[in-house]
Amino acid sequence: MTQDKLHLGLDQDDDGITTLTLTPNPTNQRGGVVVLDEWLLDQLEIAFDQIEAGPAPSGFILASASSRVFIAGADLAEIESKDDVELFRYLEKGARAYIRITHLPCPSVAIIGGSALGGGLEIAMHCDGLIGVETPAGEKPYLIGLPEAGLGLCPGWGGTQMLPARIPAADAIRATALGKPWKSDALPSDLFDMVVGDPALLEKAARVWLQEHPRSRTWDVPRCLDDMSGDVLTVALDQLEGELPDTESVQAVLECVRSGMADGFPTGTECERRLLVSIRHSPPARKKLEAFFARQG
Repeated sequence: MTQDKLHLGLDQDDDGITTLTLTPNPTNQRGGVVVLDEWLLDQLEIAFDQIEAGPAPSGFILASASSRVFIAGADLAEIESKDDVELFRYLEKGARAYIRITHLPCPSVAIIGGSALGGGLEIAMHCDGLIGVETPAGEKPYLIGLPEAGLGLCPGWGGTQMLPARIPAADAIRATALGKPWKSDALPSDLFDMVVGDPALLEKAARVWLQEHPRSRTWDVPRCLDDMSGDVLTVALDQLEGELPDTESVQAVLECVRSGMADGFPTGTECERRLLVSIRHSPPARKKLEAFFARQG
């Protein structure tokens, strides 16, 4: 059951552009970093209920209150605490919340001023557009990508379905299957729809992008494998055959891609949820997760 009060930032300006600003869980601040936990998923539902109850937005901006991280990804400790049934329901809850961005009857854009990892990139990719910040020479780059396979897991909120539709398919599938994010100073050229030189320019750029990409109807699914040629995906998979290691996480990512190719976004994302719940119990995943938590402790 969702909470009654909205703690996220929600504002609609005189032009009808609605900005939803994600904030850290007030009961678990994590150094001011936004993390995808059950609290945030509940907050997203409250926010979209309020958006749908008010005047129809002319555009939607997804932002983060964290200056150094857009969203750090899902809370692995929270995931670890759930049994299989609870985890599957949690993943379904996230999917229901994220798709409400796609179902808005207006253009949407995520403004990314810091690291966007795992579920953080997945929620952003439910928007029509992504706008990022250039990393000045000499400054530490931030990370963008889907690192789940690096922990013996696979994405759970549509990453295998959406990333290949934004950058060259083979590059997207390879990076996802290996769990290797990109540094912001070496990103695939097509990942961001627009790039600015200063985080202070993100909101202005988002408004320009929304004006240049109008729409007044909902999408059923975000930009994903559904929009792609099956031949292009087949070539990408053939290119990767024999190149990728034969691990459970790699095979899970490939199975999700094939599932989405054959039967569409809802089936592909359901495949992700099913495999994530399953392979987290595998010996390689257990070893990697235990090492991860040991480093955090």
